[in-house]
Amino acid sequence: MPKLVDDFGRVVTKLRVSVTDRCNLRCVYCMPEGGLEWAPTEEILSFDEIARVVGAASTLGVNKVRITGGEPLLRPGIEELVSLLAYIPAIESVSLTTNGFFLADKAQALRGAGLRGINISLDSLDAEKLRRITRKDYFRTIMDGIDAARGAGLAPIKINAVIMRGYNDDEIEGLAHLARRNPLVVRFIEFMPLDAGGTWKRKLVVPMSEILERVRAVADVEEVVEVGCGGGEPARRFRFRDGSGEIGVIASVSAPFCESCNRVRLTADGKLLACLFSLDEHDVKRVLRSGGTDGEVAEFLVSAVKTKWAGHNINSPGFQKPPRPMSAIGG
Repeated sequence: MPKLVDDFGRVVTKLRVSVTDRCNLRCVYCMPEGGLEWAPTEEILSFDEIARVVGAASTLGVNKVRITGGEPLLRPGIEELVSLLAYIPAIESVSLTTNGFFLADKAQALRGAGLRGINISLDSLDAEKLRRITRKDYFRTIMDGIDAARGAGLAPIKINAVIMRGYNDDEIEGLAHLARRNPLVVRFIEFMPLDAGGTWKRKLVVPMSEILERVRAVADVEEVVEVGCGGGEPARRFRFRDGSGEIGVIASVSAPFCESCNRVRLTADGKLLACLFSLDEHDVKRVLRSGGTDGEVAEFLVSAVKTKWAGHNINSPGFQKPPRPMSAIGG
């Protein structure tokens, strides 16, 4: 019997866990060039505290965990956390989202610790264009990280590309070819209003309909087939009949999927967010550090999930941007 159920009947089975709000890149869709003020180290949850929250969530039906940031590979000893979470009996998979910069050095150790899938940000296949987007010259390093992930046997490997009009929308076809030629999942993500630099404007959003039109231009229309969007996954999924990989489109702006959302988020400083765009934060760290039992942590999670909104209201006149940017929430 599921226990993490919101007031709209959605069952939470996935937990996104941010381990840091720090990042070595300055992507235009995420943060300003000068960076942000980072959370004090003492406010960040320890690995043991994170494991306690995940353990409590696992008794309530959560079976998949994704480690995020900021850039999670900046957190010293991240392999230790992967191992801790992977050995929680009810957790079926531990995956991680990264910008790929440290991955060449970390991939094998992460796989050995129990990591399975990995999401790697790659917004352009052109080194100069990627430098413009990330404000860092790291193209070759990131490509080496992708190769290392494949060599270590991490799977699935998902390539995340945030598509912005005028920045990289002319890369859609090239990225689609990447999925056609390689056993990778290339995911096109609509630009969301979660940046800290004030860059987001609706005119910069490339909607799913346009992305799919461009993907289909890579091959005959009948050669691109939809393979589903099940299990609460945010992406609509497609593949080329003659391809070895897969394509996904995450249309949070043009075609929100809130009605099937099955995840909640834990920030690096110990706040539970029932929605990526939530204005409400639930301080589970307070429960942990005031001597709360595992049972009390579980009760706290149940009550927090009950506050989950019906939807994020991006397309409503009353939409309010959350106070935290994506880097401080955890993707």
